[in-house]
Amino acid sequence: MNSLPSPASARLTPVQWLICIIAAIGFAFDTYVLLIMPLVGPPALAELLHVDPATTDGYNAIVAWTSRITWASAVCGGVFGLLGGYLTDRLGRRRVLTWSILIYAFSSAASALATSPMMLLVFRCTTFIGVCVEFVAAVAWLAELFPDPRRREAVLGFTQAFGSCGGLLATAAWKGSVAIAGNLPDWAAIHGSQAAWRYGLLSGLIPAVPLILIRPFLPESPAWREKKAAGRLKRPRLGELFQGTFRRTTIVSTVLFACAFGAAFGALQLVPQIVPGLVPSMAVVPKLQAQLQKLDPASAEFKPLKAQILKLTKERQQIVGNVQLYQELGGLIGRFSLAWLALLIARRVTLLRVFQIPGLIVIPAVFFIAGTGNLGEQSLDVLKWGIGLAGFFTIAQFSFWGNYLPRVYPTYLRGTGESFAANVGGRMLGTGAQQVTASLALLLATAVPKLSGPTRLAYAAGTVALLVYAIGLIASFWLPEPSTEELPE
Repeated sequence: MNSLPSPASARLTPVQWLICIIAAIGFAFDTYVLLIMPLVGPPALAELLHVDPATTDGYNAIVAWTSRITWASAVCGGVFGLLGGYLTDRLGRRRVLTWSILIYAFSSAASALATSPMMLLVFRCTTFIGVCVEFVAAVAWLAELFPDPRRREAVLGFTQAFGSCGGLLATAAWKGSVAIAGNLPDWAAIHGSQAAWRYGLLSGLIPAVPLILIRPFLPESPAWREKKAAGRLKRPRLGELFQGTFRRTTIVSTVLFACAFGAAFGALQLVPQIVPGLVPSMAVVPKLQAQLQKLDPASAEFKPLKAQILKLTKERQQIVGNVQLYQELGGLIGRFSLAWLALLIARRVTLLRVFQIPGLIVIPAVFFIAGTGNLGEQSLDVLKWGIGLAGFFTIAQFSFWGNYLPRVYPTYLRGTGESFAANVGGRMLGTGAQQVTASLALLLATAVPKLSGPTRLAYAAGTVALLVYAIGLIASFWLPEPSTEELPE
């Protein structure tokens, strides 16, 4: 198969449908394995660190380790993602895409066997490596398989929209894991434990199954293969990204990618740690745990009190999952909205600002007002809807780059250019915003000690969201507009 004709008026062929399906699965589980961590991270680290998240020391230890794991995995993903972009241009889109999906699927499952925070960190790093490489390979592959501009925009937009389905799957898997934890037969225990977080991580193995079955039917990119066969495929060089007309594109897209990821990781993904501060019943848990420690395990009061604590903890986990669901629904609608608007709005910069300008206003307000509990009993309900809007404006921007970047780099440099913006900007710099938020929260602990941990985190997250959105909007004025709808050769 030398080419995959795709005129805008023609229906997709069976092979093209297979391509879209496997790409959509890849994008969905990219998001899945990343977004499952904010849900499973706190209970996993509480178990592995042997700390109580309801105490100040336990809460701070979990926040510190969460930030450490996020930052380390992002750096590893960024470094290897750059290598993956280079290999995508050298070895082909399909081969790198396949191996990257297998790496992150098996790494996610292996992290379910973690027996220490460091083991969890290592497998989260290899998971992130697979995700970072997969995104670049998939976008370049799809862009070159559908040469018609209008169809290419639609395919890239709508397959990337399934990334937010991954968020919904993560939320559903977490809620399901919480529901079944402790209720399965002994043989189903993972590493001798039926902890919900282990089942949540194990489910990351799922995307490997359809990939193994479908891979033999997937074609290589015709544009890449033909240039490779003719000996006209130039060797990609990282330095070229900073020469001539590519320099401005590379720098600005890297900054904007960092801002989008900064909003997601420095604010949105910290909501599971903020929600417990808005649940009144959680305030009694430390007192009940203190009472439990004083009781003899053989006493009549011990088991009922322990059951009450477990019930409250399970309720908290369910509430966190419900709030996360609003965020993922917002992100899903945002991605599909961008895919639709990409067919209507010709200027790419205008399309980006449709999401940037409202986000600059809405997202900081959500954290400063609702996340801090300033609305009293209404705070949690307002946070649910507000975080849905935050997901709409922020997550949609991730899909923007899959439509934009293939149009500004030639075939031999496409994977490398996309990889630099996504991995250096998004994964390495952008995810570092979570560490900035954690540091701001610790400063607030010293400056305003009467604030609770979740409240401090909400103020810090709102500050970071305001900062990265402002920087992103300003940087958008320097983003070059693609010169043509066709992919550059």
